[in-house]
Amino acid sequence: MFPERFIKVLASLRLTVVTLALAMVLVFAGTFGEVHLGLYKAQNEFFRSFLIYWHPQNTAWKIPIFPGGYSIGILLLLNLVAAHAARFKLSREKTGLWLIHAGLILLLSGQLFTDMFAVESQMYLHVGDTKNYSESNRIHELVVMDTMDKNPGDNITIPERLLVQKNNIRPSHLPFIIHVKEFYANSSLASNGAPGFARVNVTTGFGTGIWWKQEPRETAANRRDSPSALIEIVSPQGSLGTWLVSDWFEQPQTFTCNNRIYKLQLRLKRFYQPFSLHLLAFTHDVYHGTDIPKNFSSRVRLQRPDTGENREVQIYMNNPLRYGGKTFYQAGFDMDNQGTILQVVKNPGWLTPYLACGLIAIGMVVQFLSHLVLFLRRRSPT
Repeated sequence: MFPERFIKVLASLRLTVVTLALAMVLVFAGTFGEVHLGLYKAQNEFFRSFLIYWHPQNTAWKIPIFPGGYSIGILLLLNLVAAHAARFKLSREKTGLWLIHAGLILLLSGQLFTDMFAVESQMYLHVGDTKNYSESNRIHELVVMDTMDKNPGDNITIPERLLVQKNNIRPSHLPFIIHVKEFYANSSLASNGAPGFARVNVTTGFGTGIWWKQEPRETAANRRDSPSALIEIVSPQGSLGTWLVSDWFEQPQTFTCNNRIYKLQLRLKRFYQPFSLHLLAFTHDVYHGTDIPKNFSSRVRLQRPDTGENREVQIYMNNPLRYGGKTFYQAGFDMDNQGTILQVVKNPGWLTPYLACGLIAIGMVVQFLSHLVLFLRRRSPT
């Protein structure tokens, strides 16, 4: 009895109306939230979440006040599936409706899958550079590199979410503990005691004599945070020292433990590939007499050692490189016209919108033709 009532409520038209009304409120709230939070943070808090929380000032409380985009999307998807199963019986006359609803279900589920599992990053290349990795736009990581290990994929990476907790981290296969003494998700560094800055209490490395300050999180779409952390390395014999690692530093910190040299660096999260891209040339054309871009393209050499593949590829607007389950789009360029920015997208569900739209289109045609044939039969003489 309970399952029947539950399915009846789940398939009700009232639930559809309520869900759509919640979605409209969410869109308005998220749009207004962009004014104060910025595009990136508003998307995460309103649309890429199951619940929207209220954070009272000067407290660590998180009070849920409204369903997020994931919750509303899943509820709308379940409502559509339940309504379809409860109201539409499988028959030849209903083939078009079945195809249309199947396309809608695939479109909603595919978008949810894409939003949860798609990964976007960027690859910066200057003319003559070769890279086999792309970098996240905003997410950082702490990397511990063993200089005697030549494979970058074997580096120990510690995600930013663990650094925020400021706990002891025990990396596997390493003879020391990483103690996060302080972490600023966004920071500024100075070489003197400017107002608002505090001296960094480091004992070794090139962070001595540096002052730092915690900054508010960046919300603008074209800006990102620059985190910094105070890291202490503790071996079984005791503390090896305290280092400053920061996104502002291009060079890693270096220390020795058990006669092995390690490097410590806080950087943007990297995604390594089994192939590399070498930028041969970059072209930036503008309309005559203006600075308006007309076309910009990158000529790269794709090299994959494990298969022996070695070929040139031209990447330009609306002509991306699709390779290895990833898509490389021409996204930007350096002001000196000697560097390119490639947007790298890994989207496991990239085919679902095409399949969904195809099913919906076929379903509409089938539904129209079935009604047309029935209408013509009724008008024809017996």
